[in-house]
Amino acid sequence: MQEAQPQIPENIINLWKHVTEKSNWRIVELPNGFYQTEHRELDNEDTWVDVTRRETIEGAEKAIDSSIEHYKKKLKVIEGPKVVKTFK
Repeated sequence: MQEAQPQIPENIINLWKHVTEKSNWRIVELPNGFYQTEHRELDNEDTWVDVTRRETIEGAEKAIDSSIEHYKKKLKVIEGPKVVKTFK
């Protein structure tokens, strides 16, 4: 008998969907010259959540792109298995 996968709360799934949209991200230059990546808070679009710091703006954008891909993969996993072939 297989054990069921743990259920992921709907608010977490909604957050993952939210951070896969690049329009919910921004890059801020800090006083020390580093760049901080931030995503808009899910329930309050006037609030930003800091995520990472990078030395270059290019590095910051790559970090955002990597985060987006990471959360897209997490969303794909929760879809469950996909039938790719059946036999008769």
